[in-house]
Amino acid sequence: MGSGTSIGRVRGLGSAKEGAHHWWHQRLTAGANILLMLWFIISIARMPAYDYAGVTHWLASPWAAVPMLLLILSVFYHFRLGLQVVIEDYQHDASRVAMLIALNLFTIGAGAVAVFAILKIAFTGMPK
Repeated sequence: MGSGTSIGRVRGLGSAKEGAHHWWHQRLTAGANILLMLWFIISIARMPAYDYAGVTHWLASPWAAVPMLLLILSVFYHFRLGLQVVIEDYQHDASRVAMLIALNLFTIGAGAVAVFAILKIAFTGMPK
């Protein structure tokens, strides 16, 4: 009939069928993070100057801004997935929902600030 015990099926304690999806997203973002961090490290190492003007000029290029946006989105999504698992595994009382909501709000807020900063530099261009 199904997997699990009779009482588990009655209580709805069976598989939620979300584990493979979550696992797959963690692996995809981990791979993307490796490639994008490698790009980031090489790009930073090849910069001629590390002052404000040099970094702003580098980030104003679409060849730097687009991968940097992808890096920020991938890192924050991977961060949320990982901490969600930790909260779900180790938090078992009513504060679990509050912690998941706080995690989502923090991740969206911090990611939005990072994306805004990159877009502002990318669209305003080199400082005069």
